[in-house]
Amino acid sequence: MDLRQKTISGVTWSAVDSVANVGVQFLVGIILARVIPPHEFGLVGMTTIFTALSGTFIDSGFSRALIRKSNCTDSDYSTVFYYNLGMGLLFYAILFVSAGAIGSFFKEPLLKPIIRWLGLIVLIRSFTIIQTVALTRRIDFKLQAKISVLSTMLSGIIGIVMAYTGFGVWSLVVRSLTGALFLSLLLWFWNRWRPSWVFSLTSFRELFAFGSRLLISGLIDTIYNNIYYLIIGKYFTTSELGYYTRAQMFSEQPSRQITVVLERVTYPVLSQMRNDIETLKGAFKRMIISTTFISFVLLAWVAAAAGPLVITLVGEAWRPSIIYVQMLCFPGMMFPLHALNMLMLEVQGRSELFLRLEIIKKLFAIPIIVIGVIWGVKWMIVSIMVFNLLSYFLNSYWSGRLVHYPMREQLINILPSFMLAIFTGIIVYAVGIWLPWSNFVKLMVQFMSGVVIVITVSELLRFSPYFYLKEIVVSRTISFLHVLKK
Repeated sequence: MDLRQKTISGVTWSAVDSVANVGVQFLVGIILARVIPPHEFGLVGMTTIFTALSGTFIDSGFSRALIRKSNCTDSDYSTVFYYNLGMGLLFYAILFVSAGAIGSFFKEPLLKPIIRWLGLIVLIRSFTIIQTVALTRRIDFKLQAKISVLSTMLSGIIGIVMAYTGFGVWSLVVRSLTGALFLSLLLWFWNRWRPSWVFSLTSFRELFAFGSRLLISGLIDTIYNNIYYLIIGKYFTTSELGYYTRAQMFSEQPSRQITVVLERVTYPVLSQMRNDIETLKGAFKRMIISTTFISFVLLAWVAAAAGPLVITLVGEAWRPSIIYVQMLCFPGMMFPLHALNMLMLEVQGRSELFLRLEIIKKLFAIPIIVIGVIWGVKWMIVSIMVFNLLSYFLNSYWSGRLVHYPMREQLINILPSFMLAIFTGIIVYAVGIWLPWSNFVKLMVQFMSGVVIVITVSELLRFSPYFYLKEIVVSRTISFLHVLKK
């Protein structure tokens, strides 16, 4: 199988993994949201920044460094594995000891036992990183998809059963914990890699030279992405944090998952072609155009149908989150542009530039935090929108120079997708206003009208991103059917 076939196969299985995984998580989340009140979702949301920061320290950029390296030895893998494990033990101990102080900070005593249990996820993931890296380097996303979906389903079932038997917030805790545990156990069972009794300082220094800058960048980014949980949880109500986290699930997850699918498959592939700038630019351009087409159209529909979507899926108790869903869709649309432009810096080995940009951008984020504390959540999200535009300008300027694909050219390429998304969103929103029926019927009609508009306009205008994606879907479907026949 050549590189192109392996990439397409990897993207296909990564997409299957993402769609199935997110689909299961989304379904489980909807069921749990109908049983568990917003306040208890907010409690789990308060712990996110602490577990996320711990996870960033444990990885320390080593996974990206290993994936990018041309020839990885068993010594490289084992060295990073023991580092991950040591950091996992250290940060679980830190979380365990500081759990009481965190609970006091938020004035939520129940956070103390919650953090001590959720902290185990940090330790479990330290066993999991190298197994995932090994499969990613082989572009083996088929096995990753099977393991990920199976672990999500099993943990989801456990969470639902616990929720319906009255365990409340502990249903969310156990669901997260068992999801991480099943994922780790299945990776170790099905993947053949095992660590050797070796820790190479030479390997450590070589990988850390690249990964250390990504570690600092990752810490800055993790703090920025999760500090809103801390602000809302500290200065507003726990229920308000629950509304915000639910809104993120509806508005940011679609584009984030689409981008993650592409990133994790194409990063090792693009790293192999990093010296051929013309080929790299072509691949990057295709990624930008295809990803933004999907995310623009999808999130325009989510924003337009947010009312019926939220009420139908999670119920009236979550109505206050509708406005957050609509506002967060714009940053969600921008996510692929940020992530893919920054990916080019990693591919080209410019981790020092990656770090510099992260520091500059996050300095501009300080006013967002102040606005959130003073004027409230809605104005904070407006500030996030402005920040996203500024970040895109900085990211695309430098990546554009490296691969000769500047922001102006990117904007010209993505403008048709944006216009199609706006047109679709307006029609879908109007349909929701005009229809006098129930929220469920409105949602179904809005969904079908959105699909019909996108397909019809794309076919009539011979829209290139649409036909590119259509060709991939059709070819992979035919291949899948052939396999079934055999």
